[in-house]
Amino acid sequence: MTNEKAVASKLLQVEAVKLNLQNPYTWASGWKSPIYCDNRRVLSFPYDRDFIKSELCSVIFEKFPDAEVLAGVATAGISWGAMAADQLKLPFAYVRPKPKEHGMGNQIEGFISQGKKVLVVEDLISTGKSSLKVCEVLREAGAEVMGMVSIFNYGFPQATEAFNEAKIPFISLADYNVLIELALEKKIINENEWNVLRQWRENPAEWQGIQ
Repeated sequence: MTNEKAVASKLLQVEAVKLNLQNPYTWASGWKSPIYCDNRRVLSFPYDRDFIKSELCSVIFEKFPDAEVLAGVATAGISWGAMAADQLKLPFAYVRPKPKEHGMGNQIEGFISQGKKVLVVEDLISTGKSSLKVCEVLREAGAEVMGMVSIFNYGFPQATEAFNEAKIPFISLADYNVLIELALEKKIINENEWNVLRQWRENPAEWQGIQ
């Protein structure tokens, strides 16, 4: 299995994960968040990128050995999925959030034949909604979705429930709890900030920052 602490350490080291409790970030959903994860940043650091890629391939090889195709989630999952597919010598495709508005009008880019066992590669999982939409598109196209592997996972209960309901197993290389514990250990945050980060995770939709 993946070394979650080592992966979390890489994400913190290259500042792919940013923590800002005083001036929280605003997500696309409108949620206020003291944490922002941008795994695209890892791509600019070759040795860290190679480590994450190797961990990703190890998980795929160990947990989903029957995968016949890797499918990246556009856009952030494309690079990781393509690198893993190249190392594992598997076909690769990617899925757009919606069909292309010109040309062939594709939503799935690449080739996946009917009945193929597809493993989805995602950048991160928050509520799981956008990730599961990709799985739905693949299923509608006739693919057998085996599961999903992501770099990072916020660990929201609603995501776990949604994946369970969809009957799609998922594995993440690192998760929120491991990351904030490591940030405390490395003195990137103090204990008070660690408590705030824990409180946010319990009810992110209502969190409005430090009062």
